Amino acid sequence: MTSFFSAVLNRLKSPLAREARPEAAAIPGKFQEYQANAERGEAEAQFKLGFCYDGGRGVAKDYVKAAKWYRKAAEQNYAPAQFNLAYCYANGQGVTKDVAKAVKWYRKAAEQNYAPAQSNLGCCYDSGLGVAMDYAEAVKWYRKAAEQGHTEAQYNLGSCYANGQGVAQDVVEAYAWLSTAAKTDSDATAVRNFLRKGLTPKQFTDAQKRIKELHWQIIAKSKPAAT
Repeated sequence: MTSFFSAVLNRLKSPLAREARPEAAAIPGKFQEYQANAERGEAEAQFKLGFCYDGGRGVAKDYVKAAKWYRKAAEQNYAPAQFNLAYCYANGQGVTKDVAKAVKWYRKAAEQNYAPAQSNLGCCYDSGLGVAMDYAEAVKWYRKAAEQGHTEAQYNLGSCYANGQGVAQDVVEAYAWLSTAAKTDSDATAVRNFLRKGLTPKQFTDAQKRIKELHWQIIAKSKPAAT
C-alpha cells in the first residue's frame, strides 16, 4: 500500500543486524577455557568460542571456525548461536551464502522467543529474503520482538502501521511504537517527529495513552515468569 508516509519512512531498519554477543563478554584471555569447555560439548562455550574466532578475540580471526562452533551450539538449540549462524549464512561469512538456510536458523531462534531473531525474521518476510514476501508475517514477528523491547523491531512495526503494510494503517499506533523506539534510536525520533505533524489533537492524546500502555506491557513481558 502506498501512503503519504512511505516517501519518508525508512523501512527495514537494520535488516541484517550484526551477530549476537555473549551475555557475559567473551574475554580473549579465556580463549583456552572456552575451547576446553566447547570440546566437552558445552553449548555456551561453543558459542563463545565461535564469537572469539568471529572477531579475532584471543585468536586469529577465522570465519570458517566461527561458523563451525556456532553450528555446534546451534544444533544444541542455543538461540544466540542459531542467530549468529543465520547471520553467517545471510552474509556468506565462513559459509557459502544461503539465505534460505539463514531463514531456517533465524526461525529456530525466533521460535525460542529470541527477540533479535524475531526481528530479523520479520525483515526476511518484509523483503522476501530467503522466503516468500509476506507483510502480515513480517508484522507478526516484528510485534513479538517489539513487545520484548527490541528497538529495531519497534521502529519497523511503527513504520508498518504508518504505511498500512501488513496491518491496517493506524497513525496513533505508529506514533506510539516509533516513540517507544525513539528512546534509544535517533532515526526513530526523526520519523516520530515527522509523523507528529500530521496528528490531530485527539490522535496525539490517544498516542500518549498508548505509549504508556506499551511501556508497561514491555516491562511485564521482560519479567521472569513466576515459579
